[in-house]
Amino acid sequence: MKIIDAHVHAFPDDLARRAINNIAVPGTWEAVGSGTVGGLIASMDAAGIAAAVTCAIATRPGQAEGILKWCREIRGDRIIPFASVHPDTPGAVGWIDRIADEGLRGIKLHAMYQDFAVDDPRMGEIYARAAERSIIVAFHAGRDIAFSDDDDRAAPARLARVVDRHPDLTTICTHIGGWRWWDEVEKHLIGRDVYFETSFSVRFTGPERAAALIRRHGVERIMFGTDWPWTDQGDELEGVRGLGLSERDLKGVLGGNAAKLLGEGDRRLFAEDGENQPVP
Repeated sequence: MKIIDAHVHAFPDDLARRAINNIAVPGTWEAVGSGTVGGLIASMDAAGIAAAVTCAIATRPGQAEGILKWCREIRGDRIIPFASVHPDTPGAVGWIDRIADEGLRGIKLHAMYQDFAVDDPRMGEIYARAAERSIIVAFHAGRDIAFSDDDDRAAPARLARVVDRHPDLTTICTHIGGWRWWDEVEKHLIGRDVYFETSFSVRFTGPERAAALIRRHGVERIMFGTDWPWTDQGDELEGVRGLGLSERDLKGVLGGNAAKLLGEGDRRLFAEDGENQPVP
């Protein structure tokens, strides 16, 4: 089974330590890895993970160029980089075109770190161009451990509005649709044409509820994710394997669904033998 982690973070070697220290919440949320690409590859090797999607976040308007350059540098057989655009980046829509022209598959947006609400009308042009250029948008979904519980900028109801306004947009809602907001996920997102990934969630929902959410949403729209370096990839993998999914469904979640979504035109994501092909 070819395993693909649909949600990790990594930073350039000279910035990783500072980035980790700036984001960590001491005593509550601390990194388990270095945050470098080398550290990520070592973690993947230890867990038996074939490929991972690195999710960059442009926390300032001027970072789009550097992020795109870095994505170009790290892209390879095992690293699938998602770029990012800050909502206040001058010519943000044009950056979607540049990302698409580079052949990247998606962007990551985080409402809290980028200071916007996901359903803010000013985001409409960015979402529309992403849909037009077949750029996947991976949203941080739900609460965030580093922000107050009443911060609803990435709430499931807001994400549902984005889906309603942009039905052609390929959307990933991380953390099983909305971290620690799973009642709202059931109300607003379950069954919608969006992808979920599993990172940093099973330990909070418990395996029974995680499995129920996955089955209700549709296993074909679920991908394995970890949020490394904030969680251990092996631990997250063990959590998903413990959900009681059928072997066929587990193959889809752990790699087949991601390969099908991300691998259009990129056969590197597909195994060479029939047993490991994405679940149809």
